[in-house]
Amino acid sequence: MKSQELRQKFLEFFEKRARMPDGQGHKIVPSSSLIPDDSSVLLTTAGMQQFKKYYTDPSLASAPNVASIQKCFRTSDIDEAGDESHLTFFEMLGNFSFGGYFKEEAIKYAKEFLDSIGLKIDYVTVFSGDAEIPSDKESEEIWRKLGVKDIRKAGREDNVWGPTGTEGPCGPTTEIYINGVEIWNIVFNEYYKKTDGTFEKLKTPGVDTGMGLERLAMVSQNKKTIFETDLFAPILNVLKGIGDGWSGRIVSDHIRGIVFLIGDGVRPSNKDQGYTLRRLIRRVIPHLKSRQTLIRMPDGAPISKLVNIKEVAQHIIDQYGAIEMYKYLLDNKDEILEIIKNEHEKFLEVYDKGRNLLTKLVNESKDNKTYKVDGKDVFILVTTHGFALEWIKDIAKLRGVELDLSGFEAEFKKHQEISRAGMEKKFGGHGLLLDTGELKAKDEEELKKVTRLHTATHLLQAALRKSLGGGVKQAGSDITAERTRFDFTFDRKLTDEEIKKVEDLVNLAVGKKYQIDMKEMALEDALTRGALHFFKEKYPPKVRVYSVGDFKAEPPEIFSRELCGGPHVKNTSEIGHFKILKQEAVGFGLRRIRATVE
Repeated sequence: MKSQELRQKFLEFFEKRARMPDGQGHKIVPSSSLIPDDSSVLLTTAGMQQFKKYYTDPSLASAPNVASIQKCFRTSDIDEAGDESHLTFFEMLGNFSFGGYFKEEAIKYAKEFLDSIGLKIDYVTVFSGDAEIPSDKESEEIWRKLGVKDIRKAGREDNVWGPTGTEGPCGPTTEIYINGVEIWNIVFNEYYKKTDGTFEKLKTPGVDTGMGLERLAMVSQNKKTIFETDLFAPILNVLKGIGDGWSGRIVSDHIRGIVFLIGDGVRPSNKDQGYTLRRLIRRVIPHLKSRQTLIRMPDGAPISKLVNIKEVAQHIIDQYGAIEMYKYLLDNKDEILEIIKNEHEKFLEVYDKGRNLLTKLVNESKDNKTYKVDGKDVFILVTTHGFALEWIKDIAKLRGVELDLSGFEAEFKKHQEISRAGMEKKFGGHGLLLDTGELKAKDEEELKKVTRLHTATHLLQAALRKSLGGGVKQAGSDITAERTRFDFTFDRKLTDEEIKKVEDLVNLAVGKKYQIDMKEMALEDALTRGALHFFKEKYPPKVRVYSVGDFKAEPPEIFSRELCGGPHVKNTSEIGHFKILKQEAVGFGLRRIRATVE
């Protein structure tokens, strides 16, 4: 069965299941961005990430049962990518319930779906239990009633999942294996893991399932590896000469990830998601540079040449852009390819320096008869020059020398500790006084600054809309004691004059010493009054509305009105002088402003 048919059948199956009193089955929810709202993780790593808060407060969910096909990216597998089953980017099919149903229905639906596409379960696993979470006897019994005879028990490492990030919903799992491959993981979110490592029972247990499309396609199409499926075969066909060996697998996986990361607004940089993107591009180049390959041109005539990332990316955009849910890749094809081209060219100079350094180190190891490259030098090749460790191993093996891997690991560990210390300094370690995801403060002093910046962010959104029009909408925000970061919808760079106008409008509101008024009201009433809200957020029936203005004037002078949970200053005069530090593009039709208060 083709991968697109698998996508369709999955969504159609769950759309008809778990009918509620209103006649609805699972609500089909679009994939969230690879850039998560959850600040505890760098990238979206699982299908449940956009639903995380619904397990602790089901009333926030737009429906009790949903299904999705989620784009996922896991950096934890980046060094394993290239073997027969590990990927960095993948699609996760999932069905989720926030109190709508639990173990019996979740297990029954999974078996029914697999039966419907002609797949037979080899065996399943259930949690064996430990001191904190008891054995999952209920799931075991449900599987037996459904006729599955081979039920195996496993410990916490295999059959307890979550949470994503440092805390959150989690619980025991049952896993389904077909042809010896784990294809579906069904998680029963019964617990909430706190930052201190302890567990507490959730008031309403929920279901979170994940089935990798690539693995499902592999067993459905009766292939030995994921790279033989219709998801990868066309890409590997472009990479003639590299084939489906280690290099071909790395190239095909990584360039898929590169395309989707850029498509979701990530840009190459030296930090956060941008660093992951840059690292992917730099891992690919040596595999393409080190071999003469054949690429099929549009007319089908094979031309001997050196394949570059842009050409492979173009094929991937065309392949995935033909699917409705990924059509945006085609719409933004030129920009994606231009970003890849620029980063590719920028790295070639670094690559040539790194290649020359590696050649020098190999030759020196032979001259001094050690036949081993020092671990510190390997670390420099990986971090400074962007070479994949596996590629360096490959070259070393071909040249007859070893790598000091223990020395490399020691350097890498030291690097991680330095990075971790930097993050703890930035965010106050694990002892944050405030961490809502959007707002972070480590002590009372930082809380005061964050509160000023939070109110200033409301004024910023209002000023942007007054200057640029009502098409401006919030797309995300992040506030620390140093600055506010505000993302909004807009299709071009702001001029210097526009930046100054926005800045002046905010400072005008500060100078007018507006009061901040909070009222609780029904969501419908708040929206009727024109209160702004974050379009990605699902709000409860009763909300808090913060208004900024002169309420004694006739008529009242309202500068800003938004749905929000606080905290805020009482008067805009407490904010101080507002200053925009910079603006930047973060995605297609998305801009970002960084600002501070003095």
